[in-house]
Amino acid sequence: MEPKNIVLNVNGIEVIYNHVILVLKGVSLQLPEKGIVALLGGNGAGKTTTLRAISNLLKGERGEVTKGSIELRGEQIQNLSPAELVQRGVVQVMEGRHCFAHLTIEENLMTGSYTRTDKGEIAANLEKVYNYFPRLKTRRTSQAAYTSGGEQQMCAIGRAIMSNPNIVLLDEPSMGLAPQIVEEVFNIVKDLNTKEGTTFLLAEQNTNMALKYADYGYIMESGRIVMDGSASDLASNEDVKEFYLGVGGDQRKSFKDAKSYKRRKRWLA
Repeated sequence: MEPKNIVLNVNGIEVIYNHVILVLKGVSLQLPEKGIVALLGGNGAGKTTTLRAISNLLKGERGEVTKGSIELRGEQIQNLSPAELVQRGVVQVMEGRHCFAHLTIEENLMTGSYTRTDKGEIAANLEKVYNYFPRLKTRRTSQAAYTSGGEQQMCAIGRAIMSNPNIVLLDEPSMGLAPQIVEEVFNIVKDLNTKEGTTFLLAEQNTNMALKYADYGYIMESGRIVMDGSASDLASNEDVKEFYLGVGGDQRKSFKDAKSYKRRKRWLA
């Protein structure tokens, strides 16, 4: 990727869980300012671990970065707390639409503004969230537990936006959602990127959808980056088409079941 305006630089990181299990093996990636970058790969490839290493949420999982560095605008951030990262404009939206079930949608959104003290700014941010997520405005007084999966995902992203982030790390935003809702969520991500200049790093198994909206992509397998390139180059690459976009129709082919798996995956040589 061109070196212009790189806001986040992950350089050769290794992550070990429980002092013994090597999960990431020398992962490097770059996030350009105001870009949308997709981190692609199957379940267990290391996408979530990469996001958690960046946002410093590994300790709760008994994981640690043992090699390499992570830099935000030139500053090493491995030793910062998640709260300090939020203050620097980096927010993670966890996989699985984490909302406080007993709180209303609006109360959930307000929990995202805990780093802000200016009431006028908080009110403006809430209005901005409702502007991007009109569906949340109509459900603002509903308890999160009684809203749909799509509404909960929008609430989780909206809560991140309440802290005025520069960089949003989105973990599996499409998981478990109906295709038209996935499209709606990705359109809002694109909108936030275009209009607010928010930078996104998306960890996503839905390769087709992610490459449609991202500028650049990295493909992970077994804790390594095995391929990267512009979204359009990856979408037209024959190996990516076969193993990640599925062959012949919408059915995604399982790359583990493909007999020619190792042979065809020239990049794993």
